[in-house]
Amino acid sequence: MSTYIALAKFTDQGLKGVKETVKRADAARETASKYGVQMKDIYWTLGEYDIVILLDAKDDASLTAFNLALSSMGNVKFQTMKAFTRDETEAMLGRIK
Repeated sequence: MSTYIALAKFTDQGLKGVKETVKRADAARETASKYGVQMKDIYWTLGEYDIVILLDAKDDASLTAFNLALSSMGNVKFQTMKAFTRDETEAMLGRIK
């Protein structure tokens, strides 16, 4: 499993239905499992992004399919970053010659 951090912004449509955002997040969590993705944590935030999500996925393609499925609903737009643990980073650094 790989870890990802997704930053989401509400679209105009998402803002119009913002009262449903918690229910939509619950539905998204259920949908995630169909794509081999686990939504570990979700936070509603102040600042440039409205939502920050911590996810685990079996691979990049699964995560991308899940993000596209959610984005196609029209409520949010995503920017997703692959995250590396300390041990994963140390292993990568050990490969530098």
